Amino acid sequence: MNCRPLDFVPDPPLTTADPDPVELHAASGSRVILTCDHASNRVPQALAKLGLSDALLARHIGWDIGAAAVTRRLAVTLGASAVLAGYSRLVVDCNRDPDDPSSIPAMSDTIEIPGNRDLTDGARRARRAAIFVPYHAAIAQLIDESLARGGVPALIAIHSFTPSLGGRARPWHAGILWDGDGRIPGPLLEALRGDAALVVGDNEPYSARQPAGYTVRHHALRRGLPHVAIEIRQDEIAGDAGAAAWADRLAAALKPILAADALYRLWQK
Repeated sequence: MNCRPLDFVPDPPLTTADPDPVELHAASGSRVILTCDHASNRVPQALAKLGLSDALLARHIGWDIGAAAVTRRLAVTLGASAVLAGYSRLVVDCNRDPDDPSSIPAMSDTIEIPGNRDLTDGARRARRAAIFVPYHAAIAQLIDESLARGGVPALIAIHSFTPSLGGRARPWHAGILWDGDGRIPGPLLEALRGDAALVVGDNEPYSARQPAGYTVRHHALRRGLPHVAIEIRQDEIAGDAGAAAWADRLAAALKPILAADALYRLWQK
């Protein structure tokens, strides 16, 4: 397991020596908000890497490999605002409901997480207050500011997925996740599938019709905002060149969709 004994103070999880829990890129007047729930594999100093080695934290259990690089480049190309979570999904998962036990997992993909064993309710609340709450507050503020200007923003969530899970290879280069509101997902699927070299999943390898994903459901689906979640296979974007190529590919596909004024309206089931 490459785990080591723990020696950490579990509460509070962040100190003044730790970076901010949110990386925010606010584009004035933008109608598009990008989110990246699993942008970092950083762990607060007080949590002593959760008892894991650097090698384990660098794996897909610690973060969405390549997703942050795609998000940052895509934000610049689209002139969009972006909100990126500053700490590992193993500390607290910003894309899980706070009441979901998997939001602070004791095990991930067969790997035990020593620093998440036997946590008190107070320790779990402290992590959420320090990391989860500021991240979602930043997203909500961008949405509220856009609505206050009289505009309905579009939300695009960027994720990545491991090329294999449970010993099974995943053939998709990317997946488009959505539930009901197809205003962005429909034309985006069509645009990406126009490249015969790509295998693009429709609610594959995950489905937005399952309630696990918190960010899109809470901020976009609940409020009727146009939205989509995009999953990219990690071996496609693990390096800078691949991340840049996918950001440019997504920008080319999204720009015509996002240019339509009719998109920016509230959706109702």
